Amino acid sequence: MNQSDVRALLHRRGICVIIPTYNNVGTVGRVVSDVLDYCQDVFVVDDGSTDGTTAVLQTIAGIHHIHYDRNRGKGHALKVGFKAALEAGFAYAITMDADGQHSASDIPAFLDANRRWPGSLILGSRSVRGTAEAKGSRFANSFSNFWFCVQTFHRLSDTQTGFRLYPLKRLYGYRLITARYEAELELLVFASWHGVALHSIPINVYYPPKEERVSHFRPGLDFTRISILNTFLCILALVYGLPLFLLRTAATILRMLAAILLLVLPLVCIFTPMVKIYYSIGKATEAKKRWLHRLMYRVLRFAALVIGALGVRFRNHISSDTDFTQPSVIICNHQSQLDLIYLLTLTPRLVFLTNDRIWNNPYYGFIIRHAEYYPVSRGITDLMPHFESLVKRGYSIAIFPEGTRSADLQIGSFHRGAAFVADELGINIKPLLLYGTGRALHKHSLVLHSNKVCLESKPVITPEELQTKGGLKQQTRYLQDMYADWLSEVSDKMDREV
Repeated sequence: MNQSDVRALLHRRGICVIIPTYNNVGTVGRVVSDVLDYCQDVFVVDDGSTDGTTAVLQTIAGIHHIHYDRNRGKGHALKVGFKAALEAGFAYAITMDADGQHSASDIPAFLDANRRWPGSLILGSRSVRGTAEAKGSRFANSFSNFWFCVQTFHRLSDTQTGFRLYPLKRLYGYRLITARYEAELELLVFASWHGVALHSIPINVYYPPKEERVSHFRPGLDFTRISILNTFLCILALVYGLPLFLLRTAATILRMLAAILLLVLPLVCIFTPMVKIYYSIGKATEAKKRWLHRLMYRVLRFAALVIGALGVRFRNHISSDTDFTQPSVIICNHQSQLDLIYLLTLTPRLVFLTNDRIWNNPYYGFIIRHAEYYPVSRGITDLMPHFESLVKRGYSIAIFPEGTRSADLQIGSFHRGAAFVADELGINIKPLLLYGTGRALHKHSLVLHSNKVCLESKPVITPEELQTKGGLKQQTRYLQDMYADWLSEVSDKMDREV
């Protein structure tokens, strides 16, 4: 990704850079200029500089220059920068020091981390081994890391780093933080107490020679302030941080119990037995099959409401002119077990390809089989007569082209089945995209998390249009690339709201 792509993507995701500075006349100009190569939205908070820093900043075009006369400390400068960024509509802020120790070339790494962990606080973890600062920095960092672990039960490799990405809408207590260096530790502690995910990424660090170094850290006074702060935070952890952690844990357990009581048990103990009794009376007629699909449609719409009540906020952004009454091949990315629920709330005339584990499930496999879902292991070619029958009876065929849930929530390799079925049956492809389900219920987790989920659609792709892309391999590649771009576009929009 080149610098112009990084600039565009940072702006689209609502990420700015905040640089607090105080008397950094020798380095601030270069630092800001380097950052502008990667980010077009830069806030420089001039914390009462007296050495010509202000004059240097006034010569740099395209930045948000915030200046006040009296030096108030780094913590105050950060608060001023956060407030300005929030008022300007930004969702995230990367903070950097103005003394030249941080490299603007690491900004793309923060962007990648933000795309992987939206809503998280990302820390740049420095390696000072082998530098002139190694001994002192390692001790100070180890001291800070220890107390952070005591206060939050989380381990981090570098709690003193100033190179960070903050989720601005999830800054807890930032208006109350102290004004000096210890403010950054407070922000970390409060974020952890309130359940903000913390992630570290490796960054470069440069310490200039002692004769060139500008440091406003006062060892005796500032170390005393940090020690007093840690004592206070340890006390606050017992009366505030720990209760918050216990409340979050209790809420997670309650959501799991509610999901079992309201979703799993009714499915196993009521829905499946009722269907079995109904099908045991007489023949499996077409009327019975339509009844089963209508029943599944209503049950899963209720399930979606229950999931919403448990904290998964669903938004249906499907175009109003999307017609589900016409049989088609419906394709969608696959992130979670929740995907099936949301897709089946669109229309009762929908059948899915599934895997053998679901087809043979002892609890709901009976329903899957009688709803005429088919295991993909039987082969698309052998299933074509069944698909043709379903389409003639007014059903759409839903296919996850990736074949399995994506563990990293990105678009995986597409299989050729969807394009093949659409071409063989001469029906349109309806592209749908789900975003957020993988974070609400991850592939490797049974815990339901509060999250936003959206479902979007694109115009149908006709068989004739698809054939212009080339053979089956090229058609499949076209669909995969379309979904990769589409997911990136939707994630940039949705992640600003996290």
